[in-house]
Amino acid sequence: MDIVYVFVNVAVFLLFAPLFQGVTRKITAKIQSRQGPPLLQPYFDLIKLLGKERMNSARNWAFSLAPLGAFAAVLTVAAMIPLGGKANFLTQRTDIISLIYMLVLGGVCVLLGALASRNTFALIGASREMATMIMIEPVLAMTLILGAVKSGGLKLSAAMAPLGSAGYGISAVLMLSVYLLALQAFVGRQPFDIAEAEVEILEGPFIEYSGAFYGLFKYAMMMKQMFYAFLFVSVFVPLPATGFGPADILIQLLGILVVFVLIAIIGATNPRFRIDQAVKFYAGLIAVALVAAGLAVKGF
Repeated sequence: MDIVYVFVNVAVFLLFAPLFQGVTRKITAKIQSRQGPPLLQPYFDLIKLLGKERMNSARNWAFSLAPLGAFAAVLTVAAMIPLGGKANFLTQRTDIISLIYMLVLGGVCVLLGALASRNTFALIGASREMATMIMIEPVLAMTLILGAVKSGGLKLSAAMAPLGSAGYGISAVLMLSVYLLALQAFVGRQPFDIAEAEVEILEGPFIEYSGAFYGLFKYAMMMKQMFYAFLFVSVFVPLPATGFGPADILIQLLGILVVFVLIAIIGATNPRFRIDQAVKFYAGLIAVALVAAGLAVKGF
């Protein structure tokens, strides 16, 4: 039965990630006094892109492999996590190091595709993506390490359990603040959509991609955004647990929806940071995250 929940995780992420993207776009449009696209537009876009021919404009294997690798990495992350508080077959056999590895692998695939394309805008986007990954992933690692310290183990099921059950304390409150401030950077929305920056570097790492390959990248990005919203809800928000799997998943999805509404509001009301401004901001977050992890080790 635990193996079945692995497929449930994957199905939920594949099904709902585009919907949350649609909610974000709709709210952004409303805040900017626009009609905006239909709520289901991301589904239509993905179906259209995935049905198109796979174009390899760079004519090398790395260009084709990158979107497949990014999609597979995020799909693996979705399969690992304890969705609805239920530890599935993979969750019980996985630790936080494996999760961080898969998330970084997804980012490395984006860099690989950009470098393989040899497009100037893609290379600029890749350099920004690399800077963001180096500066923001430690915050994610510190969040999971804090969960591991609180639970007393590196197992994913324990590290991603709600902090409320282990007691919040000063360290958890500090990390909650850091994660909230880093959330826009995790999901690549304004003011931290620096790597893609449509009007500046024309989607950066993805500029040479089209058709099915571009569709895979977009799908992977949507699922990655859903994961970061899930992590916030799973670790920091004390949601009620009914003990009935589908109901617990639904409650968690509603929590994720609220996080996406927050992401949309912040994204629509803030201008994009320059890369140097973002790096200074990330450095501050890393420092506070380290303090929070240190306090957790000391029992605070």
